[in-house]
Amino acid sequence: MKLLHIDSSALGTNSVTRELTAAVVTRWQDRVPGLQVQYRDLDANPVPHLTGRSLAKADPAEVADAEQVLKQFLETDVVVIGAPMYNFAIPSTLKAWIDRVTVAGTTFRYTENGPEGLAGGKKLVIASGRGGLHSGAPSDFQEPFLRFLFGFLGIEDVEFVRAEGVALSPQHRAEAIAAARGSIVEPICEAA
Repeated sequence: MKLLHIDSSALGTNSVTRELTAAVVTRWQDRVPGLQVQYRDLDANPVPHLTGRSLAKADPAEVADAEQVLKQFLETDVVVIGAPMYNFAIPSTLKAWIDRVTVAGTTFRYTENGPEGLAGGKKLVIASGRGGLHSGAPSDFQEPFLRFLFGFLGIEDVEFVRAEGVALSPQHRAEAIAAARGSIVEPICEAA
């Protein structure tokens, strides 16, 4: 079984989502013998944003990296993504990665009956960190976007591990992280 671990926070060791993705991955490693983990830090090693040059495949190194990103995504069974809320959405580095795995004819296609996701059969765990309280509020463009996007690709097994209000106070941050850690689902059933 293969797990792809993606972090996108620019906050380094102060990142809530990095702490949460590490806890999720550790839980999977502890419960699934032989689990192969691949890691990409989109802050330290970003995927270039799509440009006209990208679409024209003008840079061979960029083409090779984009192909590797897509291959990694397609070959994985479990994807763990650290997705902090930046300005009510996701970091642009995560969006750039999403642009490389959202490929017509490969991870989705259009049919006479509408779009069809081709990347199903994966488990997706998204670790979300939010400075304020946004769940169910009009200010939440992060979770609805990620649910829709990955559903569009055919991924239906989606779990959110969410720490909200982490900027309200140190106590609230600690409590939100503890609650998020407590919400991590055991992977035994999924891996069986």
